[in-house]
Amino acid sequence: MGLGDNLMATGMARGAKARGKRIAFGDGRKILWDKHSAEVFRGNPNVAPPGAERDQDVEWVGFYKGSRIYNSQDAANKRWIWNYDFKPAPGELFFNSAEVRNGKRYGSGFVILEPDVPSWKSVAPNKDWGRKNWQALADKLRKDGHRLAAFRHPKSGPPLGGVEHFATINFRDAAAILSRASLYIGPEGGLHHAAAAMNRKAVVLFGGFIPPIVTGYATHTNLTGGAEACGNYMPCQHCKDAMAAISVGEVHDAATRLL
Repeated sequence: MGLGDNLMATGMARGAKARGKRIAFGDGRKILWDKHSAEVFRGNPNVAPPGAERDQDVEWVGFYKGSRIYNSQDAANKRWIWNYDFKPAPGELFFNSAEVRNGKRYGSGFVILEPDVPSWKSVAPNKDWGRKNWQALADKLRKDGHRLAAFRHPKSGPPLGGVEHFATINFRDAAAILSRASLYIGPEGGLHHAAAAMNRKAVVLFGGFIPPIVTGYATHTNLTGGAEACGNYMPCQHCKDAMAAISVGEVHDAATRLL
């Protein structure tokens, strides 16, 4: 996940500064950030940066790449084993004044659709709801009178018809824009964690890969297609069937209730 992992980390760190602490994510000796950590943690007073290992106010949490708490790897079967005792708290992003200002450039009150999954990851087919479904959903929501938008980036798939496309600078910029949305609809991943961090309503398509009880939020409507999570991070028919079992009507109804 990367971005989502780091946002979950900010949920773990929430309120630390008020207790006179900063959370050091690492192995107890070294703070271990990944390539997304600096972007997500920027400006966060609750998180200790690399180099602060010996500071008196650090409190260690063993959450870092290779040690994510919510899962463990079953490499022989190419799957994740989920820790059902893990519960995420909504994360936080600390925007500067320029980020807040830029986040307002598209207005507010729109519905963000996220039809794309990370195509470079082996698990991508297990989270893909299909362009046909996304277009049918967009058509229904547009007919209802909603303003629809999707983020565009170099790895985006074909654009959806009748949907505005918001160019973004980076993940923080997308989250600042998302903070002004009326609803997020998309797969489990970085943006659904951003929606929780921005206190936005969401319909999240989990399918059969990862259980909502582990990385979902009670404030969101989380759809599984009736499947139990298998954790298979290679292309998986069980997960494809689970996504196929989530109908356009089910997503539309869930969105309508939240809107």
